[in-house]
Amino acid sequence: MPHRDEERFPDQFGRSVRALSEYMGIGLQIAASFAFFVMLGYWGDSKLGTSPLLLLLGVVVGMVGMGLVLAKVVRSANKKR
Repeated sequence: MPHRDEERFPDQFGRSVRALSEYMGIGLQIAASFAFFVMLGYWGDSKLGTSPLLLLLGVVVGMVGMGLVLAKVVRSANKKR
């Protein structure tokens, strides 16, 4: 009987690692999209002298992007169920 449990552990561990890597990838994707638009707004402000305007626009666009990625993940998770 203990041998059977030992065979199951690698399967369970493998599934856990795959799920964890999938969600870490989603988190990285969300963070990268937000950071990209914020940095783009900051760069635009420094070039054009429109101090907080483009930075705030970048924050808003980044948040919208995060929401879209999150909605896509939730839809995908609901389809799998």
